[in-house]
Amino acid sequence: MTTRAMQLERLLGRILLAGVGISTTLLAIGLLLWMTTGPSGAGSTLLRAGLIVLMATPVMRVVVSFAEYVRQRDWFFSLITLAVLMELAVTLLVALRSG
Repeated sequence: MTTRAMQLERLLGRILLAGVGISTTLLAIGLLLWMTTGPSGAGSTLLRAGLIVLMATPVMRVVVSFAEYVRQRDWFFSLITLAVLMELAVTLLVALRSG
């Protein structure tokens, strides 16, 4: 594995770790507040925020991968990663329209 590939893997690992850590913190605090104050208010907001961060974490991995592949001028992986991003965007749009 090349040095650049190892650096990218480390960066992606940090992104995933940070996303899961932030999400876990938001969900834990939100759940605690929800259980003590009821289903409305800050607890529900933090629970929603935790879920959004959790769902956005893998998307950020794809975005960072795409940017790095473009920077490296690795067009094959850039196109594949762009296709994945497009699929994620279409899925999000369909979900938002049907909801």
